[in-house]
Amino acid sequence: MNEFNLNHTDLMMHTESLHENTPPALPGSETIANESVLPVAEPIKRRKFLGMGLLGIAGLSLPLGAKGAADTSAEIFVKEALAAETDLFRKHSDSFEDKIKLIEKAWAEKDYRMVRSLSDSIRNTGIQAQNEYEDPGKPLLSGGQFGSVATLPAAWRTWAKGWKYYKVVGVQEEAGIARKAEPVEVLLGFRADQVNSLAREIRVAEVSNGTLREVTSQVHGVVRRNSEMLCKVMFLADNNGSEKRSYLVFYGNPDAELPDYSTDLEVRGEGYDLEIENQHFIAYLSKQTGQLERMLIKREHGVELYAGGPGHGETPCIDWAHDYVAEDNFMKVRIQYWGECPDYEITRGPICTIVRRWGFPHSALHPIYNPSRLNIDIEYRFYTGLPFFHKFGKMKAVKQFVATALRDDEWVFTGQPFTGSLWIDGSDKLRFGEIDEANKFNVKGFGYYNKDSKDSFIGMYLEHSAEMIPKFLDSGHSLLYYNWHGTTWSRYPLERNQVVPAGAVLHQKNAYVTVAFTEKDGPAKIEALRKELLKPMQSLAGSLPAGSGSQAVKGSLANPGEAGDSEIPKAVLWDALRNCKDQQMYISDVNLVELGYIYNLSIKDGVVNVLMTMPHRGRPLSSFFIWGSSVVHRAVSKTITGALSEIPGVRKVLVEQTWFPAWSSNLMSEECRKKLGLEV
Repeated sequence: MNEFNLNHTDLMMHTESLHENTPPALPGSETIANESVLPVAEPIKRRKFLGMGLLGIAGLSLPLGAKGAADTSAEIFVKEALAAETDLFRKHSDSFEDKIKLIEKAWAEKDYRMVRSLSDSIRNTGIQAQNEYEDPGKPLLSGGQFGSVATLPAAWRTWAKGWKYYKVVGVQEEAGIARKAEPVEVLLGFRADQVNSLAREIRVAEVSNGTLREVTSQVHGVVRRNSEMLCKVMFLADNNGSEKRSYLVFYGNPDAELPDYSTDLEVRGEGYDLEIENQHFIAYLSKQTGQLERMLIKREHGVELYAGGPGHGETPCIDWAHDYVAEDNFMKVRIQYWGECPDYEITRGPICTIVRRWGFPHSALHPIYNPSRLNIDIEYRFYTGLPFFHKFGKMKAVKQFVATALRDDEWVFTGQPFTGSLWIDGSDKLRFGEIDEANKFNVKGFGYYNKDSKDSFIGMYLEHSAEMIPKFLDSGHSLLYYNWHGTTWSRYPLERNQVVPAGAVLHQKNAYVTVAFTEKDGPAKIEALRKELLKPMQSLAGSLPAGSGSQAVKGSLANPGEAGDSEIPKAVLWDALRNCKDQQMYISDVNLVELGYIYNLSIKDGVVNVLMTMPHRGRPLSSFFIWGSSVVHRAVSKTITGALSEIPGVRKVLVEQTWFPAWSSNLMSEECRKKLGLEV
């Protein structure tokens, strides 16, 4: 062990001298040889890890001592390392298969602490595999389907100065319903050599009466697959009903900065312990489970919906699902028993906040009884300006089991905030009172209202289906006055004691609405909203409509500094940051820009603002890059402050660290991936 440590130290010392004598490569600007419309890109192919030499991967030539001199211990160490393993990734990480063998060995040896350690390591292998290989779906438009801004009408070219490329997305309204600022989401592909950062560069503009108007947009779910970058673009669309409108998605602007749109959607908190607010309500998520714990309806007196008391012993939430009762009525297994979310993802933006959680529900005596039979995946979506939120659910059986009972929706409100109940029947008509016996298996929604305060909370079932379940129920059960709690609603989609086969899946999409409601005008209002939600606008590949560019465009798509008019060229600032290395990667010679740590860069009056992230929370000190003193790369690596302050005209450098969106290997450049042994 001591011999290895000595050689490793010698190697680090040798690496220092190497960088002292090797000047940094000067980054060059990439150009696109052909900006014309390309054919549809080939289907996405699964990538494999690239095997490359340890020092070849860094683009370095190692001066192994003076000519004719004997090898030093550090040189011998490097030569042996290269001879033993040429696959850089496998040399410095372990595969899923390797870890499975190790965990089986530890289990056989009854080394259960090692089992726990390896279980966590396998989980992280799964996270990285998801980043690299999860199928994002088929994009509406591939990377090869684009147009050049230079070919647009003169007025449009001037308005979009700074951007090089665009795609045309059509939005079709087919229900004859007028829409105002409805969120539309579309998956798009982009050539990786045409973008630097999709989050910074993408802008969406509506084509209207021969002119252009920028609309609020949001980018999320960025992944790299081969030579293509993909992401989900969400934007707000208007429609007068039965119209097809066209939207231009602009990209390809290295000077672009993260857009700052006005929104009433505000998010406070960390992880899934969040308060999410818009003009209609404030939603409070449980810091333990991420379930919707409370909701404040922002009307007049501001009624608060909550579930008082610990219920059956778990943390009280108004969203009480999802769960099942095990065979023979032995015990309940539910996500409300989570001590923390097994896994989750958070997306924030001006249009939508997405909170997704998944894992196996826990038993009442976890971990003694720890079944891995029904995986539950739940997603909330809260929107700007809208009086409702969505919940998507997927429950998948990975092993056959018998469910004495199973619930996929339940709501509990303490304190009697409502005076009446309502429900939606199979013909989408709203009806008052309790569900009658004849319709208890044909329920499309539920709700409660207060005839005096006009407050309401109404759930609409938009999609409800199952795979491999022979008898699937649209059931409903409601109690306006449930003992010890108050108002309670629940849905049981399976019969009692039903066998759930391995591979069975239950799907749901629900919308929960809080609007002013009276018995006179409420039914028509809810029925109209349900019709609208059942028929959202559809996106399709579009083309420029006739008369495009016939009208002048007001203003400019670019903000100051985004169209080549920065007081100090942005390219100079970005190039300076390429001299800032991630020094903990030692000999890989990767910088913060190509790693994708830098999310945004702007300058005003000589003050440079940098927004950056870190790869994971184990390295939370951005000061390491801002003004750190590591000497591993002392000859070629600079701090962010040092690198930018050397540029004439820079008076001050301000750096802010963020964790949103979370960093992943998808944000690394092609060159960085090659250096680190990942195939592009």
